[in-house]
Amino acid sequence: MRTARALLTLLTVILVPNLAADEGMWLFNRPPKDLIKQRYGFEVTDAWLDHARKSAVRFNTGGSAAFVSPDGLIITNHHVGSDCISKLSTKEHDYIREGFLARKRADEPRCTDLEVNVLVSIEDMTSRVNGAVTAGMPAADAERARRGVMAAIEKESLDKTGLRSDVVTLYQGGEYHLYRYKKYTDVRLVFAPEESIAFFGGDPDNFEYPRYDLDVAFFRAYEDGKPASTRDFFKFSAAGVKEGDLVFIAGNPGSTQRMNTVAHLLFARDVALPSTLNALRRREVTIGTWAKRSAENARRANDDMRGIENSRKALTGQLQGLQDPALIEAKRIEEQRLRAAINSDPKLAANADAWTAIEQIMQRQRNNFFERAFIANAGAFNSQLFGWARTILRHAEETAKPNADRLREFRESNLESLRFGLLADTPVYADLETLKLADSLAQWLETTPNDPLVAQVLAGKSPQARAAELVAGTKLADPAVRKALVEGGKAAVGASNDPMIAVARLVDARARELRIEAEQTIQEPQRQAYAKIANSRFAVSGTSVYPDATFTLRLGFGTVKGYQGPEGPSFPAITTIGGAFEHAAAHDNEPPFELPASWAKAKSKLNLSTPFNFVSTTDIIGGNSGSPVFNKAGEYVGIVFDMNIPSLVYNFAYKEANARSVNVHSAGIAEALRNVYGANELLRELGIQASR
Repeated sequence: MRTARALLTLLTVILVPNLAADEGMWLFNRPPKDLIKQRYGFEVTDAWLDHARKSAVRFNTGGSAAFVSPDGLIITNHHVGSDCISKLSTKEHDYIREGFLARKRADEPRCTDLEVNVLVSIEDMTSRVNGAVTAGMPAADAERARRGVMAAIEKESLDKTGLRSDVVTLYQGGEYHLYRYKKYTDVRLVFAPEESIAFFGGDPDNFEYPRYDLDVAFFRAYEDGKPASTRDFFKFSAAGVKEGDLVFIAGNPGSTQRMNTVAHLLFARDVALPSTLNALRRREVTIGTWAKRSAENARRANDDMRGIENSRKALTGQLQGLQDPALIEAKRIEEQRLRAAINSDPKLAANADAWTAIEQIMQRQRNNFFERAFIANAGAFNSQLFGWARTILRHAEETAKPNADRLREFRESNLESLRFGLLADTPVYADLETLKLADSLAQWLETTPNDPLVAQVLAGKSPQARAAELVAGTKLADPAVRKALVEGGKAAVGASNDPMIAVARLVDARARELRIEAEQTIQEPQRQAYAKIANSRFAVSGTSVYPDATFTLRLGFGTVKGYQGPEGPSFPAITTIGGAFEHAAAHDNEPPFELPASWAKAKSKLNLSTPFNFVSTTDIIGGNSGSPVFNKAGEYVGIVFDMNIPSLVYNFAYKEANARSVNVHSAGIAEALRNVYGANELLRELGIQASR
């Protein structure tokens, strides 16, 4: 139990964050210029912001990155790029285990289905989106009208600019902004270290500190078969940062729930998070056991296992945060304070019912929760093959409709990206697919055994037998088959007797019902209620409040700063390369604390005092992985790759005391490239002295 003083500290952070800490995932079109100047004496200019925005990159696999040369060179985390690295690997050449370095550009292999985006512009479309919804309109009509106008805005923008165009919901319905992106779909691997140094310490060290990881990978964007010309990029600094330095990040935080009401947080604590964690723990055991049976199994399952382990640990930390009475009480007080302000202002009186509305919506969320999870959200079908089947089926149905009436992912402005991923030549492993599908079908059967749809899908067989039958019988692993079905439209899909398509067809009617019900009776009323709360916040605090994360580009700032641990030890701001060897020795050089052979061999050449990892007070969350860390001069000084355990509460509230983001130091990256990997061509492109 926390002390009263600790509770007061948390309340101060939550209620007056802009004055108390380096909090904020700030919009690039609404940056905290005055706050940064007041706190650090640094004047953020529009030109500085534009350069950072154009230099930042988003990976469609769920991470951030940055350009670091004029020839399309991109740096991100190894774990962000691992999806591509895994898909490029084979039994003979396991780039995850062995690492990879292209000595010349002709040797850079193309990722099968990776799209990266660069934010070009942002335009406020709030008035137009809200204008499509009239007062008193039923929720179902409001949802259709809002979806339709968003699709129209995106299509108009795509036709006008040729850029990927996404209308993003901010403040959970308070505002709507149009984000335009230049996209690259020809992205090639340049360098990746061995996973044993990229993820040194493995799951035991994940979300911990001190750390000693080279969690980096380099890629290159191509256009028309040539390296992309990227005029805006971060100049790589071989010196990096020192303790106390002001640093900035430009990344794409995935999602936060800092503006959620107490009722919404309690739903997450009591229902959503425990359910998700149960599924993750089950998959971790099932896939992990299978992976241990052979080296090839381990290679095939690696990307799944890393994602599951990371999610399990992150969500456990989030759940522990919500189980802390101090956090919930602080949120209650914040909520009461805003509600009191509304009740005292006649102009805001119409917003007073928003909290009651959300309480009712959360009760509604509990209805059909597991049915939505297993059927609408495909939790019963943990299979890439099923995912393709559902997408192909719905593509045929949705593209036959007017753009305004389609499901969001099939809107005209998104089709090119959707088809790019759907038709890519992605490796599929039948044994792993069967294992995953059988396990998810079994969990569905265990959770809702009386659902008649379960029996229809299983067709009189066990989950294991049915999964084996479906995976063996489908032809969807072949991209040519998928392409023929997509191009053939409703006629081709309707005539298909592919068993995975047949199962997708069997469950799709109910899945659509559940989705439409959720969109019209949960999401739309919730959006309207949160819009009232957001407008109330604007009225009370102005528009200087940043919105929750939405996997869109945000600006953060903070300082390089160590911290005091809860048990008393002091953790340094910066670790060294020498510390990695000490950390390995302290664990008898046993996996996952075994440094790769390349590092052991290079030890005598390395400057062991070189900074390796560092912590900072910058505000991050999942999705920020790979975010560039840069200084006032706009120089690249590090890369975000993790958070420490205390920062897992960032999903709901920022606190600076001992929560930190964990980053790879640019000096450590340069030292490794030079003296471990001999990556002279890459060093020269970064503007760094190569080895002699």
